[in-house]
Amino acid sequence: MSRSTMTILSQRRHWLQQCAAGLAAWPLAAAQAQGSSKAAERPILVAQLADMSPSQQDVSRDFLVGSRAAWQSLNARGGIHGQPVQHWVIEVQGQGQALRQAWQEVQAQPACVALSGCVGDGLAAALASLQNQAGAASTLAQSAPWLHSQDSPSERVFPVFSGYQAQIIHALKSLASMGVRELGVVYASQAMLQQSQHWVRQAAQSLGLSLHALPIPGSQPQAERQLAAPAQALLLFIGGTPELHSFTGRLRLPPGRHCYIVALADVNLQVLAQMGAMARNVSVIATQSVPSVSASLPIVRAYREALARLYDEPPSPQGLAGFIAARYTAQLLQGLNGPITRASVLAALRRRPAIDLGGFAIEADGPSPAYVTQSMLAADGRIVG
Repeated sequence: MSRSTMTILSQRRHWLQQCAAGLAAWPLAAAQAQGSSKAAERPILVAQLADMSPSQQDVSRDFLVGSRAAWQSLNARGGIHGQPVQHWVIEVQGQGQALRQAWQEVQAQPACVALSGCVGDGLAAALASLQNQAGAASTLAQSAPWLHSQDSPSERVFPVFSGYQAQIIHALKSLASMGVRELGVVYASQAMLQQSQHWVRQAAQSLGLSLHALPIPGSQPQAERQLAAPAQALLLFIGGTPELHSFTGRLRLPPGRHCYIVALADVNLQVLAQMGAMARNVSVIATQSVPSVSASLPIVRAYREALARLYDEPPSPQGLAGFIAARYTAQLLQGLNGPITRASVLAALRRRPAIDLGGFAIEADGPSPAYVTQSMLAADGRIVG
């Protein structure tokens, strides 16, 4: 990863840490105060775990900002049944021991009634495994995580965003509708290849597309020429923002050639544009599992208004997803009649009630591919869509 890339991501992470600094000690203080507080006065504690490792922090940072905006707006309107919601954010690096420790910390905090909007995909999947390992000893549910690999669902995990399968199908359908019949595929890593190649092949076969897998960047030194000037004008990229930025920096297209790169929901176009150094004959189309941030849906307007009021930041698909995740969890909590506990939240999620969040409908059978959309980072740096 380049020094400029690390600098941009570090600046964004530092900003987020400043926003979160005042919240870190709350759960301990809340636990100490429980003996003297009336039940009706206690905040409802909702935890959100976020992967802030270099490959994920551009997504996690925007997602967290969207979630914060939603919870702050909710509390300004009176919270849940008159009780404020305490949004407890725990940042971790990757999905190893740090995540296990964070999970144990949340599990040991009895005031925490749910996990909401855990991000990114690898963290949410690893967290689901820890939940499964806990078995019946834990009733802590994971509501609306940023989870793309949904082939191994857990009885305690309740996604609301379309996964890799729906994203890939949408991306390839849009190419097929343009008359494209052949495209290259670039996997950012061996892990991404193993995780996604099944869905890519399945979608391509259903649409009659011919795929040509390019070497994994950095895996075959002798293949750098093929990566620098791929024969295909259209490429499907499976990976995150830093990996895509690194890949576009390898491209050395001959004069007169233009390359379109189609990416999935873990690519943040705003950050990619800030990183710069992308060839002018390259355009990136990002596939998103939420409506366009310029849409007129009430949920999107609410997100834009809250973001402008609280953070004065440009909207992003990842931020909108974080906003939706928090709103989904909040509406579920709002619908509970009795005490709000881990068990009651899990029971409500298992009933999978159909919820309409200002035009973003979550049906009883889970995420809808109807909300998968696309935006493009044009060669001149403009984001369209």
